[in-house]
Amino acid sequence: MWRFIAPGLEKRFRTILFDLVGSGQSDLSAYCRTKYGSLEGYADDVLEIVDEFGAGPIIFVGHSVSAMIGLLADLKAPGRFMAQIMVGPSPCYINVDDYVGGFTRADIESLLETLESNYLGWSSNMAPAIMGAPHKPELGEELTNSFCRTDPEIAKHFARVTFMSDNRADLPKLLTPTLILQCSDDLIAPLCVGEYMHRMIPNSTLKIIENVGHCPHLSEPSASSEAMNDFLRSLQA
Repeated sequence: MWRFIAPGLEKRFRTILFDLVGSGQSDLSAYCRTKYGSLEGYADDVLEIVDEFGAGPIIFVGHSVSAMIGLLADLKAPGRFMAQIMVGPSPCYINVDDYVGGFTRADIESLLETLESNYLGWSSNMAPAIMGAPHKPELGEELTNSFCRTDPEIAKHFARVTFMSDNRADLPKLLTPTLILQCSDDLIAPLCVGEYMHRMIPNSTLKIIENVGHCPHLSEPSASSEAMNDFLRSLQA
């Protein structure tokens, strides 16, 4: 998923790519429903990776819910991270009072019920919508195939943990320099979510990328890389 972004970073940084436990090429036998019943379990994994490979300053790049996993890891180990780069993040997907996350609770409950009853059907219908990028339909097919390769029971559990999470209270605690990459038209994380996060994270930069969809690192990699590079240069200024 990072094939358009990682090569440019690898020229200047030691770059570690990893799959969340339960997805991709991770060891499925390591999946524990109790540990991964919250995003905290994934944050603990990130810190294990940091301890193993992170000799110098750490810049964490996370897409979607993984951005919140990076935030939680940062809060667990203050000072360990030099920067956070969040691609299409959302601290809470459900509308609560005056906060607009993009979905009502009924929307999320219906989504999770559909996942439970017909995971493959949901994947086939939702993956292209999540990807967006109508000018690149092959990316929607790629995301569909990725969803369909994931163990359905793990995917359903992960979806519930993700869409029911609420990390709004954690945002003001993050003091690490943070780039928020927000798409102009995103089904999962609408523009108002990026603006909210920018207001709530003290040392944050918001960059809007003209893109339809939730995966600008795939559909608009040049714009995403440019925004990341501008942010990284600002850290060295």
